[in-house]
Amino acid sequence: SHIMSDYVRMTDTERDQIDQDAQVFMRTCADAIHQLRTEAHKGVQSAQVKEHRTAVLDFIEDYLKRVCKLYSEQRAIRVKRVIDKKRL
Repeated sequence: SHIMSDYVRMTDTERDQIDQDAQVFMRTCADAIHQLRTEAHKGVQSAQVKEHRTAVLDFIEDYLKRVCKLYSEQRAIRVKRVIDKKRL
């Protein structure tokens, strides 16, 4: 497909830039979740609302962790390929 051929033509510099951007993005998301946690219960009386917000934030945080894990695995594969190529 057209998208795959574009990907193949990417330079290592472009891939490194994507890695850098992705890491910044993931850190930004983690910080935003942390910030939301500190704000979530301000002025809230209802225990049910607090519980709901905590559950939603736990879900979002878990989702981010899974995305980060997947990303790290993909990156490890790419690094391994680069190392294997240099060995040849």
